[in-house]
Amino acid sequence: MSKLQARLVVGAAIAFALAGWCGPASAQTKLKWAHVYETSEPYHTEALWAADEIKKRTAGRYEIQVFPASQLGNENQINEGLGLGTVDIIYTGVAFAGSIHKPISITNAPYVLRDFDHWKAYRESKLFREIAKGYEDKTKHKVLALTYYGQRHVTANKEIKRPEDMKGMKLRVPPAPLFLMFTKSVGANATPIAFSEVYLALQQKTVDGQENPLPTIMAKKFYEVQSHIMLTGHITESLLTIVGGHVWSKMSDADKKVFDEVLRQAAAKATDQIRASEQKLADEFRKMGKHVVEVDRAAFRAAAIPLHNDPAAGAGWTKAQYDALQAL
Repeated sequence: MSKLQARLVVGAAIAFALAGWCGPASAQTKLKWAHVYETSEPYHTEALWAADEIKKRTAGRYEIQVFPASQLGNENQINEGLGLGTVDIIYTGVAFAGSIHKPISITNAPYVLRDFDHWKAYRESKLFREIAKGYEDKTKHKVLALTYYGQRHVTANKEIKRPEDMKGMKLRVPPAPLFLMFTKSVGANATPIAFSEVYLALQQKTVDGQENPLPTIMAKKFYEVQSHIMLTGHITESLLTIVGGHVWSKMSDADKKVFDEVLRQAAAKATDQIRASEQKLADEFRKMGKHVVEVDRAAFRAAAIPLHNDPAAGAGWTKAQYDALQAL
């Protein structure tokens, strides 16, 4: 090969490499959005809407494929995947993000939120933005939205009215540290099991019960293997929509604005649907012959409050953050 040919080959290689490096701005960027929820649930249907909307608003520059139902791993695995760059966008419960930055899980302390309006006030608050920024600084990922997941309730094959009725019970909890605060408050034995394996664990009686919002109990068909639904409402649960730092850092300001607007809109739409279904489902379960039990919530709350700021029970926020949340 002559020197001239060699220079041309090297030049072409450099040009090709530069084109590849600059690619996402001009060519199409394919993104993977992973979550653990069923295809019938609003989280998934709104993710599909958002993917389509982002494609439209960016003139096809972003193609987002949504992978539901733990296809790309359980909740801990998809959080890990975000750091590794093997997934690009995730929905994750605040308690899972809290294993990376503890304050972001504050709303998962049992009975720390009074009701749905308190949750909404938090979503719009300066406090949420400040806490999210702490997570962003630590991970370089971008928290774009908070979606309502519903009030978590306990299911079992017996009636539970008061905290002492749960003493010694084997309760499935998500594998994130903060869920242990609730089990500790009632004296239950926490059994962490991945979301996709819960039905089988209940069916085989590996655990005595589980806890999730009514829309999830319906979508995952937990009512088929549990006779009683206790309306404990012990945690007002949220999902974060997070875009990986490896994607966010390469986006133009205009594209960031599109992602921000669309993902917030999707979160708001899913929130409205979950809230509406949550309010109807207790009656639907009753019609199906399930025992829907009104519990002594005041007793459950009284058992939980002393643990709210106890690091040994999983608390990882400042007293100032806790007080700011209560003041909302």
